[in-house]
This record gives sequence, structure tokens and C-alpha cells, in this order.
Amino acid sequence: MIQIKEEVRKALEEGRAVVALESTIISHGMPYPENLETALAVEKIVREAGALPATIAILDGVMKVGLSQEELHYLATTKDALKVSRRDIPYVLANKKNGATTVAATMIIAKLAGIRVFVTGGIGGVHRGGEDSLDVSADLMELARTSVAVVCAGAKSILDIGRTLEVLETHGVPVLGYKTNEFPSFYTPHSGYPVDYSMEDTMEVAKILKSKWDLGLEGGVVLAVPILEEVALEDATIEEAIKTALVHAKELGIHGKELTPYLLDELKRVTAGSSLKANIELVYNNARVGSSLAVELAKLG
Repeated sequence: MIQIKEEVRKALEEGRAVVALESTIISHGMPYPENLETALAVEKIVREAGALPATIAILDGVMKVGLSQEELHYLATTKDALKVSRRDIPYVLANKKNGATTVAATMIIAKLAGIRVFVTGGIGGVHRGGEDSLDVSADLMELARTSVAVVCAGAKSILDIGRTLEVLETHGVPVLGYKTNEFPSFYTPHSGYPVDYSMEDTMEVAKILKSKWDLGLEGGVVLAVPILEEVALEDATIEEAIKTALVHAKELGIHGKELTPYLLDELKRVTAGSSLKANIELVYNNARVGSSLAVELAKLG
């Protein structure tokens, strides 16, 4: 039911650094060919930083930890891969279907494989208007229960950042900022909300992870890495685009798991592609930081 790529399995057995990567960003997060180019580039960044990449997906009902280039190409071009979160895993496995894993599902499979560091773009959270719709990403509950560090550019700007952080606090999930005191909001380094603690280097983060899990305190940790200023979008521009996209989504009756892909597509259109470029660059930056974290954590055993 779970198949770990040989080089990944060997690295884990030897206690070397491994970085988990999600596959929803490939099949549902970006258009082709940018999605495949980004996936391959991220894996290269991880290797160059001294860690092994392990992109995670479910193919023919098998949880795969580490994908071949052919499998990455399939996910980048197919329209048949389901978007898989925690609730979807049993169905996809039992029916031998193909699925791209979200943050939540990637965390689950990474933990099963013994991988403690996971790099993504941004975590899900409480959607705007979530106090009425109760539209809250399963990512937050997974962070509360699954012991994997998630390296991200904060939460997506389309979300209610304040309520997202409140949910994480309620469930005891530490939110650490990498060289920042402010929680980033994906396309911009700014959100107006503070992180719990600011970290100056990845060894400091690794020590916190080890202390938490050695104590038996289950659950994940968020390491929020701000997008680099030179590729960040203007706060006012992205906020105006998000509000317009939300109005259109409501008019079209788009909600649930279809909402985020729709909003990201709209932002790409409204920003003339700038949001996609920013998305790609922040993933690269997260991969560099996450790989460094995995290497430092491996040193601590």
C-alpha cells in the first residue's frame, strides 16, 4: 500500500536528510508546462542542498514516496488525478485510483514513511467568511495531529489569515518565522499578524522540532518563510484581485475544494501571470530553507 523509492528508503535507513514534497501543486496548482518544470527544479534544489527529494502521490492505489520523472510528467499532464486530502485516502486506495496529495495527505504519508520535513507553497486555512461557511482546510487539523514540520510561505493570501492563526494556536501548533517576526501571506511577506517565535537559522528550528517530538508532544510545526521582496506582489494589488475573484466565485457558486484552484487561476489572470511567477519563486525559496532544515535535523539524529 506504500512504496518508498529505493534511494529515499536507503537515505531514511541511514538517517540522512529527506524532504517530502506534495503533488497537488503539480496537478492542480499550476498549468503545464510550468508545473512540471517547477517540480523538477524543486527536486534539483533539494538535492543540491544535500537532501533527497520525495515527491508524494497515490498512483494506482499505491502511496508513492518518491516519484520517477515519468510519474511527475503524468501528474503534470493528466486530468484524472483526484485531489486527495485525509478523507479521500481510503477511497483512492481501495479503488486503486490516482491522486495528487494536498498538504494534509502529504503530511500523513510522509509520517508513515518516516519523513519529518515537508516543503510546500502555502498551507490551507480558514477561508474568508469561514465564520459563516465553516470552510476550514483539513491542513490545520493535520498540523494539530501529525508530527511533520511544514515549510511554507505562510497561508495563501486568499484566506482569513487572522482566523487561520487562531485555529493553529487553539490546537497548539507552533508557528515559527524564518528571519521574520511577521507571518507571511504567500504572495507578500506581510499579513499584519505576528509569528509565535522568530528563528534566525535552521539549526535553531531543528532543535525546537527535536525537543517537541522527544517530549512526545505530537503534532506539526509551521516554519513560515517570507517570499523574497524582489518577486513579491504589491499588497494592495493582490488584495484587490482577491476581493474581485471572491465576488465572482460566489456568483458562480464555486465553493469547497474547488474554490482555491479557481481563485488562484483568477489571480493569475488578473495579475497577468505575475502571481504564477511569484508562486514558483516562493516554492524555490521554501525548498532551499526546508532542505537546510532537513539536513540540520538529520545531524541531531
